[in-house]
Amino acid sequence: MPAHAVRPSLPAMDTNPTYQGIELDAETALALLEWQVEMGADEPVLDAPVDRFELANRPRPATPAPAPLADLPIQSTPQTSRAGPDPADDLAVRIAEAEALAAAADNLGALAAAQEGFDGLELKKGARNFCFADGKPGSRVLILGEAPGDEEDRQGRPFVGRAGQLLDRMFDAIGLSRAAVDAEQALYIVNVLAWRPPGNRDPNADEISVSMPFVRRHIELAAPDVIVLMGNIPCQAALGRRGILRLRGQWAQAFGRPALPMTHPAYLLRNPPAKREAWADLLSLSARLETLSV
Repeated sequence: MPAHAVRPSLPAMDTNPTYQGIELDAETALALLEWQVEMGADEPVLDAPVDRFELANRPRPATPAPAPLADLPIQSTPQTSRAGPDPADDLAVRIAEAEALAAAADNLGALAAAQEGFDGLELKKGARNFCFADGKPGSRVLILGEAPGDEEDRQGRPFVGRAGQLLDRMFDAIGLSRAAVDAEQALYIVNVLAWRPPGNRDPNADEISVSMPFVRRHIELAAPDVIVLMGNIPCQAALGRRGILRLRGQWAQAFGRPALPMTHPAYLLRNPPAKREAWADLLSLSARLETLSV
């Protein structure tokens, strides 16, 4: 027996425990146990040794083998598709809705109401105001811009910030103004997007596609003689091409009308030397208007 082991010969604590034939009360039994602990006995042992290896080798009760998978009952569960709605289908639905609304508008007021009420653009949820147009409908020149910026979103009118102020000065130099009453000297200004993109980011391809039915109908109803494509986004929307520095000054056809790509006034504010090319484009526009008047 180990030096610090003690055989627990004390019986279970009952009403009259005994120790070596002597009847013990609870206090005496506890005192004997405390004495053994004080003597260093800290490990109880049994009267006979236990062979742990024999216990490990003892056969365990047999458990039934699992049934083969083929014998298990098959429970049918409804098949659910994890795939969400097809984005392409959703885009097609929104474009079709925009086309139907635009086609039903027989004047600019009806078109404005239809476009403002259209919920197919998420941009609408984050914008302050709807920017439909500015200037005089029926003007000979229609300027197609990109999208409202912060100041445009605040006022609900296109081209009213710093870039808009420069645009006014540019066209005033060739005798055109959005404030003019006479259609011969007036401007009409529209954007590809009527709602401001967050952070003034460029419109994405889906946003342009959904907006184009309204833009086409807008141009049909305004009936300008020529269109100025002011920047990359209008060129992408009208011509399917980008690269305004290569396209500027080169006349093209858009919406069945002569179209002149020009650099956006915001670009001219960042790059003043480019104003020379912009002036050449304005002179080209003025000459084209004179030709169409003959």
